[in-house]
Amino acid sequence: VQLQASGGGLVQSGGSLRLSCAISGFTVGYYAIGWFRQVPGKEREAVLCISRHFEDTYYADSAKGRFSVSSDNAKNVVYLQMNGLKPDDTAVYYCTTDRGFSEARVCRNGGDIWGQGTQVTVSS
Repeated sequence: VQLQASGGGLVQSGGSLRLSCAISGFTVGYYAIGWFRQVPGKEREAVLCISRHFEDTYYADSAKGRFSVSSDNAKNVVYLQMNGLKPDDTAVYYCTTDRGFSEARVCRNGGDIWGQGTQVTVSS
C-alpha cells in the first residue's frame, strides 16, 4: 500500500488549490483516508477525513466551509479541494490511511501509511 500526495504550490490568499492523493495497493473508497497538515515545529493536525466508501466525512474547524473531498475512481485518486485559502493554511499536506473504515479513527490517531507530503504556501 502506498499513498502519494501532490498538487501543492504557492497561491495568494483567497485562492484555491486541489491536492491529489494517488493510491496504490487498494481501490479508492475501500479504506478511510485522512488529510493532515504540518507546520515546522508543530504537531501534524487532521484537516479532513473520509470513511470507507465516502459515507462520512470529518472536517476540522479550519476546513469547514472551505475544503472538500472527491475522487476519481478511474485514476484511483482522492482529491482535497481547498478554497478560500489563508496564510494560516501554509503547511506540508499529507494523505494517510490506517487501513480501517472509520473517518473518526484515522483523524484521531493518524494512519500507519503516509504519503510523501506536498507543500502548500499561501501568501498574504
